[in-house]
Amino acid sequence: MISDNKIIEINGWGGTNSVFVNIFKPKDLKELKSKIKNSKSRSIITRGLGRSYGDAAQLKGKEVIILSNFSKMELDSEKQTLRAGAGASFDEILNYIVPKGFFLPVSPGTRNVTVGGAIAADVHGKNHHKDGSFGNHVLEIRIIDGNGNEKTLLPKNENQEISKEFFATVGGMGLTGTIYEARFKLIKIETSLISVNTSRFDNLSSLMEAMLIADKKFHYSVAWVDSLHKNNRGVLTCGEHAKEGQLSKKQNKLFYDPKSITKAPSFLPNGLLNNFTVQIFNEAWFRKAPKFKESELQTISQFFHPLDGIENWNKIYGSKGFLQYQIVIPDSASYLISKILKFLKDNNAPSFLTVLKRFGNSNNAFLSFPLKGWTLAVDLPANIPKLNSILDLLDLMVAEENGKIYLAKDSRQSCKMFLKTYKNHKEWLEIKKNMDPKNIFFSDLADRINIC
Repeated sequence: MISDNKIIEINGWGGTNSVFVNIFKPKDLKELKSKIKNSKSRSIITRGLGRSYGDAAQLKGKEVIILSNFSKMELDSEKQTLRAGAGASFDEILNYIVPKGFFLPVSPGTRNVTVGGAIAADVHGKNHHKDGSFGNHVLEIRIIDGNGNEKTLLPKNENQEISKEFFATVGGMGLTGTIYEARFKLIKIETSLISVNTSRFDNLSSLMEAMLIADKKFHYSVAWVDSLHKNNRGVLTCGEHAKEGQLSKKQNKLFYDPKSITKAPSFLPNGLLNNFTVQIFNEAWFRKAPKFKESELQTISQFFHPLDGIENWNKIYGSKGFLQYQIVIPDSASYLISKILKFLKDNNAPSFLTVLKRFGNSNNAFLSFPLKGWTLAVDLPANIPKLNSILDLLDLMVAEENGKIYLAKDSRQSCKMFLKTYKNHKEWLEIKKNMDPKNIFFSDLADRINIC
């Protein structure tokens, strides 16, 4: 458990790049402002629940702020909005709003993220092709800037112009200041169950064709890909919030009951995840899915957060941890999905979990990850020989097609790759300098890719 003002060792969810930091948990806003006002250059980053996979929420030898005391929530049922402290987790929020008939506008693959982290990473979910990322639904951000001053940021200023400070903070990886509170839209739901259609496909091309059709028919869709199969077969899962009429009279219509099914072993032997073991898992996972099943009712946890059912699932990769390589490419470069999967296979880099999703249009945030097209995420054991060299070559392919790597998942991309692919970086940096003139807010990610 993290303690106040104590030096501890932390890392990202991937379990790599561990560092020692000084944890600071402010009791209130006054203490938070004082800490920031009296800080020196490159000395602070704010951390949520540690679900960034790499080094985005750590700063070696310096101060890491934890906002666990900033978790109050206030629901406005009439306006369908929620005001929440930046330290409130999506799990806590769902527990509060679902029984009242509301749901998050965007739900990423884990419930264990905070409001502040969701804004800083501009998280996305299975509905990006319809509703965009989390930042699209944020109405107000309250932040302490680099001068130690409180600021309220709105998407548009008093002249109804796009607010640059707002959109530098959305997706800004915590580098424009410490977010301490936000207000955002919710969606109204009749039930807390999801009506799910599941389909199996024998090859990648038919899977991707079905995903394009699903864009127009479903609010939520995601595909799992068997990346070691010769045809990259896969399973497509699509969903909608179930209507009251789809439930029996005896069924509880509005509930939220996340449960951990099991615990991952503390550490598995390094090297246990290899081509052979991943092939066995993939075969079982593919066969488990129905060839076609329509209107199956699943809970929020089953559909949105399946991996949360295995507590500390990241431990299955062993003591050396793992990397998640998540890229986005435009529709014009769809061929690159199969090319990347073949390249990984040819280089003996088995992906234990391979996920493919569709993105809709990007938003106004300068460093936001999504753009219209395809996003592929692969989880790779960190002990794969020459893994960084393999991924460096993939980076060149992605950059050539105007794609990019998700900063919240990244743990190894180069400064050159970042500067080439995040084309709004220079404009973002000028806003960062105005909001944080002493460059107080920094991170190991920022240092590695020279973002500041």
